[in-house]
Amino acid sequence: MTGSTTRSVSIVLFDGFELLDVFGPVELLSRLPDSVDVLMLGPQEGPVRSSQGTEVVATASHRDAPEPDIVMVPGGMGTRSLACDERFLTWLREWASTATIVTSVCTGSALLAAAGLLDGYRATSNKLAFEWVAGHGTDVEWAPSARWVHDRDRWTSSGVAAGMDMTGALLTYLFGREEAERAAREIELGLHTDPDRDPFAVAHGLE
Repeated sequence: MTGSTTRSVSIVLFDGFELLDVFGPVELLSRLPDSVDVLMLGPQEGPVRSSQGTEVVATASHRDAPEPDIVMVPGGMGTRSLACDERFLTWLREWASTATIVTSVCTGSALLAAAGLLDGYRATSNKLAFEWVAGHGTDVEWAPSARWVHDRDRWTSSGVAAGMDMTGALLTYLFGREEAERAAREIELGLHTDPDRDPFAVAHGLE
Protein backbone atom coordinates (compact mmCIF):
# COMPACT_ATOMS: atom_id res chain seq x y z
CA MET A 1 0.00 0.00 0.00
CA THR A 2 1.63 3.24 -1.11
CA GLY A 3 0.44 6.77 -1.70
CA SER A 4 1.26 10.45 -1.30
CA THR A 5 -1.49 11.35 1.20
CA THR A 6 -0.27 12.68 4.53
CA ARG A 7 -1.09 10.26 7.34
CA SER A 8 -1.80 11.24 10.92
CA VAL A 9 -0.47 9.12 13.79
CA SER A 10 -2.18 9.68 17.15
CA ILE A 11 -0.10 8.39 20.06
CA VAL A 12 -1.97 7.59 23.27
CA LEU A 13 0.07 8.75 26.26
CA PHE A 14 -0.76 7.86 29.85
CA ASP A 15 0.98 8.05 33.19
CA GLY A 16 3.71 5.41 33.22
CA PHE A 17 4.14 4.96 29.46
CA GLU A 18 7.46 3.62 28.18
CA LEU A 19 9.61 6.31 26.55
CA LEU A 20 11.23 4.21 23.83
CA ASP A 21 7.87 2.68 22.90
CA VAL A 22 6.91 6.19 21.82
CA PHE A 23 10.09 7.88 20.70
CA GLY A 24 11.65 4.97 18.84
CA PRO A 25 8.74 5.00 16.39
CA VAL A 26 8.49 8.80 16.48
CA GLU A 27 12.15 9.13 15.44
CA LEU A 28 11.41 7.11 12.31
CA LEU A 29 8.06 8.78 11.62
CA SER A 30 9.65 12.22 11.92
CA ARG A 31 11.96 11.42 9.02
CA LEU A 32 8.96 11.70 6.69
CA PRO A 33 7.68 15.15 7.71
CA ASP A 34 5.79 15.69 4.44
CA SER A 35 4.02 12.33 4.77
CA VAL A 36 3.36 11.88 8.50
CA ASP A 37 1.91 14.11 11.21
CA VAL A 38 2.28 12.97 14.85
CA LEU A 39 -0.19 13.98 17.57
CA MET A 40 0.45 13.33 21.27
CA LEU A 41 -2.70 12.64 23.28
CA GLY A 42 -2.76 12.61 27.07
CA PRO A 43 -5.33 12.15 29.82
CA GLN A 44 -5.39 15.95 29.63
CA GLU A 45 -3.39 18.55 27.73
CA GLY A 46 0.03 19.16 29.24
CA PRO A 47 2.80 17.04 30.76
CA VAL A 48 2.42 13.26 30.98
CA ARG A 49 4.95 11.39 33.11
CA SER A 50 6.67 8.36 31.62
CA SER A 51 7.86 5.22 33.42
CA GLN A 52 11.35 6.73 33.31
CA GLY A 53 10.21 9.97 34.93
CA THR A 54 10.62 12.13 31.83
CA GLU A 55 7.51 14.17 31.08
CA VAL A 56 6.13 14.65 27.59
CA VAL A 57 3.69 17.40 26.64
CA ALA A 58 0.40 16.20 25.19
CA THR A 59 -1.16 18.74 22.86
CA ALA A 60 -4.66 17.25 23.09
CA SER A 61 -6.58 15.25 25.67
CA HIS A 62 -8.14 11.82 25.22
CA ARG A 63 -11.56 13.44 25.55
CA ASP A 64 -10.87 16.01 22.83
CA ALA A 65 -8.94 13.70 20.50
CA PRO A 66 -9.76 14.21 16.82
CA GLU A 67 -11.04 11.32 14.74
CA PRO A 68 -8.01 9.05 14.28
CA ASP A 69 -6.27 7.83 11.16
CA ILE A 70 -3.46 5.71 12.64
CA VAL A 71 -3.50 4.94 16.38
CA MET A 72 -0.39 3.94 18.33
CA VAL A 73 -0.64 2.70 21.91
CA PRO A 74 2.66 2.27 23.79
CA GLY A 75 3.34 -0.02 26.72
CA GLY A 76 4.88 0.70 30.09
CA MET A 77 4.07 0.06 33.72
CA GLY A 78 1.02 2.30 33.42
CA THR A 79 -0.71 -0.36 31.35
CA ARG A 80 -1.19 -2.51 34.47
CA SER A 81 -3.82 -0.23 35.97
CA LEU A 82 -5.33 0.94 32.67
CA ALA A 83 -5.99 -2.64 31.57
CA CYS A 84 -8.77 -2.77 34.18
CA ASP A 85 -9.88 0.86 33.94
CA GLU A 86 -13.30 0.57 32.29
CA ARG A 87 -13.63 4.29 31.67
CA PHE A 88 -10.34 4.41 29.75
CA LEU A 89 -11.05 1.15 27.90
CA THR A 90 -14.49 2.35 26.81
CA TRP A 91 -12.99 5.56 25.49
CA LEU A 92 -10.20 3.69 23.67
CA ARG A 93 -12.62 1.19 22.13
CA GLU A 94 -15.02 3.85 20.87
CA TRP A 95 -12.38 6.29 19.67
CA ALA A 96 -9.95 3.83 18.02
CA SER A 97 -12.66 1.74 16.34
CA THR A 98 -12.92 4.32 13.52
CA ALA A 99 -9.15 4.36 12.80
CA THR A 100 -7.83 2.98 9.54
CA ILE A 101 -4.87 1.34 11.34
CA VAL A 102 -4.47 0.50 15.03
CA THR A 103 -0.99 -0.28 16.37
CA SER A 104 0.65 -1.02 19.69
CA VAL A 105 4.16 -1.36 21.04
CA CYS A 106 5.07 -3.74 23.86
CA THR A 107 2.33 -4.14 26.50
CA GLY A 108 0.19 -1.59 24.69
CA SER A 109 -1.39 -4.67 23.09
CA ALA A 110 -2.85 -5.57 26.50
CA LEU A 111 -4.81 -2.30 26.39
CA LEU A 112 -6.02 -2.98 22.85
CA ALA A 113 -7.05 -6.49 23.83
CA ALA A 114 -8.78 -5.39 27.03
CA ALA A 115 -10.72 -2.83 24.99
CA GLY A 116 -11.85 -5.54 22.57
CA LEU A 117 -9.84 -4.07 19.70
CA LEU A 118 -7.87 -7.28 19.06
CA ASP A 119 -10.76 -9.76 19.14
CA GLY A 120 -10.54 -11.88 16.01
CA TYR A 121 -6.96 -10.80 15.34
CA ARG A 122 -3.49 -12.31 15.67
CA ALA A 123 -1.19 -10.24 17.91
CA THR A 124 1.98 -10.24 20.00
CA SER A 125 3.59 -8.34 22.85
CA ASN A 126 6.60 -8.02 25.14
CA LYS A 127 7.92 -11.50 25.88
CA LEU A 128 8.87 -10.65 29.45
CA ALA A 129 5.22 -9.77 30.16
CA PHE A 130 3.65 -12.11 27.63
CA GLU A 131 1.68 -14.27 30.06
CA TRP A 132 0.08 -11.19 31.63
CA VAL A 133 -0.75 -9.61 28.28
CA ALA A 134 -2.20 -12.82 26.86
CA GLY A 135 -4.72 -12.89 29.70
CA HIS A 136 -6.58 -10.01 28.03
CA GLY A 137 -9.13 -10.14 25.26
CA THR A 138 -11.64 -12.88 24.54
CA ASP A 139 -10.77 -13.95 21.00
CA VAL A 140 -7.13 -13.02 20.37
CA GLU A 141 -4.64 -15.35 18.70
CA TRP A 142 -1.55 -14.48 20.70
CA ALA A 143 1.74 -15.18 18.89
CA PRO A 144 4.43 -16.00 21.47
CA SER A 145 7.22 -15.88 18.88
CA ALA A 146 7.08 -12.77 16.67
CA ARG A 147 9.03 -9.53 16.45
CA TRP A 148 5.80 -7.93 15.30
CA VAL A 149 2.49 -9.07 13.85
CA HIS A 150 0.57 -7.43 11.02
CA ASP A 151 -2.97 -8.74 10.73
CA ARG A 152 -5.13 -6.65 8.38
CA ASP A 153 -5.56 -3.23 10.04
CA ARG A 154 -3.84 -4.21 13.29
CA TRP A 155 -0.09 -4.01 13.96
CA THR A 156 1.37 -5.15 17.29
CA SER A 157 5.03 -5.40 18.28
CA SER A 158 7.08 -7.24 20.83
CA GLY A 159 8.92 -5.39 23.60
CA VAL A 160 10.14 -1.79 23.54
CA ALA A 161 12.82 -1.62 20.80
CA ALA A 162 10.76 -3.96 18.59
CA GLY A 163 8.44 -1.02 18.03
CA MET A 164 11.06 0.52 15.74
CA ASP A 165 11.15 -2.58 13.55
CA MET A 166 7.35 -2.60 13.39
CA THR A 167 7.36 1.09 12.47
CA GLY A 168 9.87 0.43 9.72
CA ALA A 169 7.56 -2.25 8.34
CA LEU A 170 4.59 0.10 8.66
CA LEU A 171 6.42 2.82 6.73
CA THR A 172 7.25 0.27 4.05
CA TYR A 173 3.57 -0.68 3.87
CA LEU A 174 2.40 2.93 3.66
CA PHE A 175 5.11 4.64 1.61
CA GLY A 176 7.34 1.97 0.11
CA ARG A 177 10.60 0.26 1.01
CA GLU A 178 12.84 3.05 -0.27
CA GLU A 179 11.33 5.62 2.10
CA ALA A 180 11.49 3.26 5.07
CA GLU A 181 15.10 2.37 4.37
CA ARG A 182 16.03 6.03 3.97
CA ALA A 183 14.47 6.88 7.35
CA ALA A 184 16.38 4.04 9.02
CA ARG A 185 19.62 4.97 7.29
CA GLU A 186 19.39 8.58 8.45
CA ILE A 187 19.31 7.47 12.10
CA GLU A 188 21.86 4.67 11.53
CA LEU A 189 19.37 1.95 12.45
CA GLY A 190 19.68 -1.59 11.18
CA LEU A 191 16.03 -2.59 10.87
CA HIS A 192 15.03 -6.23 11.35
CA THR A 193 12.71 -6.95 8.43
CA ASP A 194 11.65 -10.49 9.36
CA PRO A 195 8.61 -10.34 11.68
CA ASP A 196 9.12 -13.97 12.70
CA ARG A 197 12.70 -13.47 13.92
CA ASP A 198 12.27 -13.37 17.69
CA PRO A 199 15.26 -14.50 19.80
CA PHE A 200 13.60 -13.09 22.91
CA ALA A 201 10.82 -15.68 22.75
CA VAL A 202 13.52 -18.31 23.22
CA ALA A 203 15.22 -16.32 25.97
CA HIS A 204 11.97 -16.15 27.93
CA GLY A 205 10.99 -19.78 27.37
CA LEU A 206 8.09 -19.09 24.98
CA GLU A 207 9.42 -21.25 22.15
